[in-house]
Amino acid sequence: MLKKHVWQVSFVFVLILALVTGCSGNIGSNKNSGTSGNGGADGSSKESVEISVWLTPQWKGVLDAMEEGADYDSFFKNAAEKFSAQYDKYDAKVNVEVIAGDQRDELLNVNLSGGTPPDVFFESVFAMGDYAHRGALLPLTDIVDDEARSDIAQGYWDNVTFGDDVYFYPFAHNPGTLAYNAEMFKAAGLESFIGGETEIKTWSLAEYEQILDALKNKLPKDKYSNAYPMALYALNTQGDTWNLAYLRMFGNRFFDDNGNIMLNDENGVKAAEWLKKMYDNGYTNPGAESVSSNDANAMFQNQQLAVSFTNAVLFNNAKADMESGKAPKFDIRMANIPSESGDPLTFTYVVGASAFKTGDAKREEVAKDFIKFFSTDPELVKSSKNSVPVRTSVVNEFKDQYPFFAAYDQNAAFMFSFTGNVPGYSQLRQVLFPELQALYIGERTPAEAIANYQKNGNEVIAKAKESSSLAK
Repeated sequence: MLKKHVWQVSFVFVLILALVTGCSGNIGSNKNSGTSGNGGADGSSKESVEISVWLTPQWKGVLDAMEEGADYDSFFKNAAEKFSAQYDKYDAKVNVEVIAGDQRDELLNVNLSGGTPPDVFFESVFAMGDYAHRGALLPLTDIVDDEARSDIAQGYWDNVTFGDDVYFYPFAHNPGTLAYNAEMFKAAGLESFIGGETEIKTWSLAEYEQILDALKNKLPKDKYSNAYPMALYALNTQGDTWNLAYLRMFGNRFFDDNGNIMLNDENGVKAAEWLKKMYDNGYTNPGAESVSSNDANAMFQNQQLAVSFTNAVLFNNAKADMESGKAPKFDIRMANIPSESGDPLTFTYVVGASAFKTGDAKREEVAKDFIKFFSTDPELVKSSKNSVPVRTSVVNEFKDQYPFFAAYDQNAAFMFSFTGNVPGYSQLRQVLFPELQALYIGERTPAEAIANYQKNGNEVIAKAKESSSLAK
C-alpha cells in the first residue's frame, strides 16, 4: 500500500514538472514576435522566426483601394506572404498591425521601455527621425545596393541618412509645393504665368512678386470680394515646412555641416524681411499670427486665397472635394516655392521602413531582409503609386496614368532635407512659430526674430545632441 502511494505521488510530481517545463518557453515572450524552436510550422527543418510589422494608415489595398477587401494592412500582408514563400534562411512569420498615427509615439515609447519594440515600422521619416538619434534603430546601409542607389534620387537618400548610415529604406513620398487658382490668375491678367495642368510651374522670386502684386491690385473685387494673393500662417507647428522653405528663398542653407542652425546671416534676415514686407503690404491674408495651416487651406478652397500650400495628398483631396461638391470647383494647379536664384525650392516627406533593435539577432536579420524584399521586389514597389514613387523606374511605368509623377521626379534634383536630420527636431519645431508671430505683430524686427530663433533652436539641438547616439 505504501509503495502504491509513493508511486502515485511520484507520478503527479513528474506530470507537474512536465507541464511547467512545457510552459516555460512562453514566459516573458513578446506576443507579436520571437524565435520559436528548430522546426518550421510547415514541418520543414528551418528554424521558425516570427517578427512584427507596425504601420500607420498609409493606403488601402495592395495596388489599388478598389480591390475587394482592401484595407490598410493589405499590402504588408501580401508582401509577408510572398516573402515567407521565397525565404530560405528561416521559416519566417510576419505579423502586421496598423496603429493610429496619434498613438504612434506613445505605443513605441511604452514598448521600447518594456524591451518589446516592433521589429519593423513603416512610417514617414519626418515622424521617426528621433528614434534613430535615440539609438533605437538598426542601420540599413548594408541592405542598400547600387541598383537602388541609381533608381532612387540622391535627395531621397539624404532624407533617410542620419550620420553615416541609412536608417529608413525609401519607398514612397509626399512632396510639398504651392497650389494656385488658375482662374484667379486669368482674372488678374496673369495668363503667362500659368503652367500646364500636369506641370509644377517654376517662378523666380521676382516673377512671384509680380504675380502677387497683380493679384492684389487687378483681381476683380466684384467676383473675388474677400480674396488675398498669398497664404501666410504662424499659429502653431502645422505646415511649418513651408515656412522653413520661405526662409531659404535667398540662398541660406539653414543648417551647417555640424547640424546647427545658421540662419542668422544676410540671406536669412532678407528672407524674414521679405515675409514681413509681404504681410505688411497686404499681399497675404491678415492675422497670420493667429491663422493655422488648416485655416489657410480652407480659405484657399473657398477661393479666398489665390496661392497657398499643398502636398500630393492635400492636392488630390482638394480635387476630390471639388468633384463631390464639398468645395467650390475651380482650376487648381501647382507651382514650386520660388527663390531669388530662380531654382525651385522643393521638399518632401519620405515614407519608408525602419528596423528596431530588439536584441534578438535572428529577428533583426529577418526584419532587415523583409524590408529589403518589399522595398526592392519589382512587383511590390509598384504599390508606391498609391502615394508618389521614389523610384524612377516606377515613375516611368506609371507616368502616363499619373502624369504628376514625372513632374515630381524632375523636382527631386532641387530637394532639400527640411529637418537637416538633426537631433531634437520635434522639439525644434516648437521654437519657430513664436518668432514668426512676434515678427508679424511687430514685437521683433526681422533681424531680432531670426537671431532669437537661431539662439533658441541651437540650444534645443545642443541638448538633444547630448543624448543622441549619432552625435557622439
